Amino acid sequence: MLRRYVVACVLLGFPALALLHAQESKVDRLEPPSWWTGSAWTPVRLLAHGHGLTGASITAPEPLAISNLEVSARGTYLFADLTIPPAATPGRHVLHFVFAGGQTQDVAFELLPKPAGATRGQGFYSGDFIYEIMPDRFANGDAGNDDPAVSKGLHDRAKPRYYHGGDLQGILDHAGYLKELGATAVWLTPWYDNNNRLNEKERYDGQPMADYHGYGAVDYYGVEEHFGTLALLEKTIRTLQADGIKVIQDQVANHVGPYHPWTADAPTPTWFHGTPEKHVADTWQTWTLLDPYSPPAMRHETLDGWFIDILPDMNQSDAEARRYLIQNALWWAGVTGIDAIRQDTMPYVPRDFWHDWSVALRHDFPRLKAVGEVFDGDPALTSFFQGGHRGHDGIDTGFASVFDFPLFFALRSAFARNGDIRDVPKVLAHDYLYRDAGMLVTFLGNHDVERFMHEPGATADGLKMAFTALFTLRGVPMVYYGDEIGMNGGKDPDNRRDFPGGWKSDARNAFTEAGRTAVENGVFQHLQRVAALRKQYPALMSGHMTNLYAAEKQWVFARAGFGATLIVAFNTANEPARLDIDITGLKLNPQAALKSVLGDGAATVREGRLKLELPARRSVIYVQQ
Repeated sequence: MLRRYVVACVLLGFPALALLHAQESKVDRLEPPSWWTGSAWTPVRLLAHGHGLTGASITAPEPLAISNLEVSARGTYLFADLTIPPAATPGRHVLHFVFAGGQTQDVAFELLPKPAGATRGQGFYSGDFIYEIMPDRFANGDAGNDDPAVSKGLHDRAKPRYYHGGDLQGILDHAGYLKELGATAVWLTPWYDNNNRLNEKERYDGQPMADYHGYGAVDYYGVEEHFGTLALLEKTIRTLQADGIKVIQDQVANHVGPYHPWTADAPTPTWFHGTPEKHVADTWQTWTLLDPYSPPAMRHETLDGWFIDILPDMNQSDAEARRYLIQNALWWAGVTGIDAIRQDTMPYVPRDFWHDWSVALRHDFPRLKAVGEVFDGDPALTSFFQGGHRGHDGIDTGFASVFDFPLFFALRSAFARNGDIRDVPKVLAHDYLYRDAGMLVTFLGNHDVERFMHEPGATADGLKMAFTALFTLRGVPMVYYGDEIGMNGGKDPDNRRDFPGGWKSDARNAFTEAGRTAVENGVFQHLQRVAALRKQYPALMSGHMTNLYAAEKQWVFARAGFGATLIVAFNTANEPARLDIDITGLKLNPQAALKSVLGDGAATVREGRLKLELPARRSVIYVQQ
């Protein structure tokens, strides 16, 4: 019937009308594809994509119910509320679509059992050790997904901006390595499905690139085929959790990739801030968000601008986009069982959105934690985004943590560039700004900055001292993959080199002691040791801290609590140092010796004074119980 209608239109001289009706009404995508019983988030807002959806209706099998239908102007998107009452039974349910022309279509929707609270969303705390993994660069466990049919031509290890083959199976294969190192949590950079062709809009050295990094999503509900499948992702998470390793998902609510289908046909007119042809570029003036004197016009480019001028900026003030993004975060938590979320480019999203996002997550997953990326060296700005208190705008973001970039810059200066070590306690002096400084995620490097060992003057000894600081100071320590063996790497993408041994063709396997150099083993074993000490002595996680001595090249502090006092000392100078420190008020037993648990050097306590002999370019830890 439809075919005869089209032919008649063409014969009568109405080709445009024929083309309009030639496209059969249908739904080709439904988001979310599933939900679970007992969710506090209700109703679920469905988003169907297809053609000829104007005038469509939906019915759902009882006790499910459909209401509040809205269709986009072009008839390509349909929004609807799906109510899931407590009596609903898990299983496959069929949603029945009836289109304006009389056609019908059944679309499956999966209702899952309520997630088991005891095994989902464990969060993280100061006793954890987070290990950041960029899946494409860690290990290739399945060569069969190196060059998938749907995205041919994006794999080439010789090109730094292409996929190299690392995947979820590679992470599974090296779960034992993570435990050996001492990691209790892994942060995986985004596993969203990314673009299936070369990115012509963003180039490196004049060459197009593949979105191997995961930050250019084209499908918020898909898993990148170069990494594996949703089933493999769920298996990876369950396996790691069974080994005592939590999983942190990297989410991106600020922007999508330039090739997301929404950029050509957005679900609502205000889904994005602007269009590919007309938008403002982000100027990264995040300080304007903290400034109580800056008007909305000054914040406009930060909140509404397109990141690096090409990544379409989501408009979280659009009611449908806002609900979509919150639901998506909930869906990943409910379906995969992640323990925490790392949220990308947090300041570039309105703070009232983060409040609503956090509230929704807490309702279904009360223990799940979120850490936000606030890439700035000012503690006043980073503390503004940690939750637990209201900012000058009256908003509490609800985020348990943010990354401690101010401390990162200070640690790099002191231990990589051999600068003034007092820069570190100067940053810590601002801890009063935070609601809970003990929950800040601390680090020496990540995928966005040059490697520690690439800094001018960086040495393995400096890296070891930096690891000592990282694991003896407040916060939740995080280590970027490869830093545990002192990998080098300059600016992106050089800082994202393949981990040696992650590929069968590699000349050596640094996942093993035999495959590492003597210097690499020295760094690895030092990190193992300080991670073990943090676990052995809870005072290093959350004990009271007292600065005892600070000079340009030496720094000594104490962590006390849980039945032990630990003295942590650094000497970044090229010659030994002798220190005589007044410790009046520090409760050390003058009759008990200080025992060295890391490093060499003499330490005595007598008549209220602590005398230390510190080797050059070393960190030392003493304990008195």
